[in-house]
Amino acid sequence: MSNTHAAGAPGHAPTEAAPRRRSREKTREGLQLAMLRVKDKGLKLSISAVAVEAGVSASLIHNTYPDVAEEIRAQIGRSTRQQRDAKAVELTAVRAQLKTVRGELNGAMTDIAKLTSINETLRQEIAMLRGAASANVVVLPARCV
Repeated sequence: MSNTHAAGAPGHAPTEAAPRRRSREKTREGLQLAMLRVKDKGLKLSISAVAVEAGVSASLIHNTYPDVAEEIRAQIGRSTRQQRDAKAVELTAVRAQLKTVRGELNGAMTDIAKLTSINETLRQEIAMLRGAASANVVVLPARCV
């Protein structure tokens, strides 16, 4: 009796796997047909629209059929490669802007440091002049070094 189970198990396993492959192929074909139906209906092509038309979830397309998702993106002009290239161009432009802004910031910080020094010198001069004007402070001549 145990030989019957052992003999039956190997013969039984491939028949279970075969329908699953056919089911995935049928689903893939269904997704391809759903893409055509979405276009024929004049709807905006998207992964969500294809998923609704095929009666599956968008996450199924993303996770199980990434090639179909990429095909949809390519047809609407948003393939992964196009998106990556566009982001790379944008990143290069933003880095150039950042470099310019950092240069401006460094210049502004240098100007602030100079103005702070001038401001402090003027405060000290004002304090001396006020003291001299009130006759409470005697102003000594500046020393030559």
